[in-house]
Amino acid sequence: MVIRCVGGIAAAMVACSAMALAQGGGQDSLPCVNDWQRPNACAARQGTLNPRDLSGVWSRVKGAANLGQAATALLTPAGKARFDANKPSFGPRAVPPVLGNDPLGKCDPLGLTRNLMTEVAARSFEFVQLPDRVVQFFEYGHQFRTIWIDGRSLPKNPDPRWMGYSVGRWDGDSFVVDTIALDERVWADMWGHPISDNARVQERYRRPAFDTLELQLTITDPELYTKPVGGDTKVHRLQVERATDERLETFCVPSEEEAFNKAIRDPAGGVVK
Repeated sequence: MVIRCVGGIAAAMVACSAMALAQGGGQDSLPCVNDWQRPNACAARQGTLNPRDLSGVWSRVKGAANLGQAATALLTPAGKARFDANKPSFGPRAVPPVLGNDPLGKCDPLGLTRNLMTEVAARSFEFVQLPDRVVQFFEYGHQFRTIWIDGRSLPKNPDPRWMGYSVGRWDGDSFVVDTIALDERVWADMWGHPISDNARVQERYRRPAFDTLELQLTITDPELYTKPVGGDTKVHRLQVERATDERLETFCVPSEEEAFNKAIRDPAGGVVK
């Protein structure tokens, strides 16, 4: 049977893929590449499960991309003041970027928690395990962090860092990562929830199946929140087909961002400079 596809390139690719799978192409003729939500015709990835091996390229398929209204309700007076001062480009308080102060619009580093919640929801990350450390590479911005697993403790009074300082350990089959010393210039998420340099972030990773990685992310920041925030289970799918690919070079380039703001974002917000 001849499959006819019309429309734009992206639309045609999606349409053709869906029709080919529906007509019996299946996994063999059309592998499931970069699935956001796994199509029904795509079988689970098969392989030998080692729950203590997190290596691979992972993409989010389930889980909140922000802390949500629950975190807003837990803000302390100091947290509320900082939250109100942040003018995000996304979420229920979104303003036109030209009227806001989202660090994203200036190509500032987004920080650990925003990368884990928001940017991973749209792009992939890769875990590389070494004897003394785990390296987590984020596709957005070509950013990486080091998680030390050589038995060291968290340092005393370290200087703040965009990605913080992280140490990891195994608790059964859960990989537990504790992070401190986050630079408070970053936002915790794209809604503008703040985070202080006294915050402690804990990630608990678990690999219950060969192609599945779960993450529970909790932020404890008594200066800004009356209780720990986060905690939902975020599910990531192993991207087998991308394991040998190079990660996309998705840098945020300040000169390009400035030109885009001047040509598109600023006029859209009613400001012409």
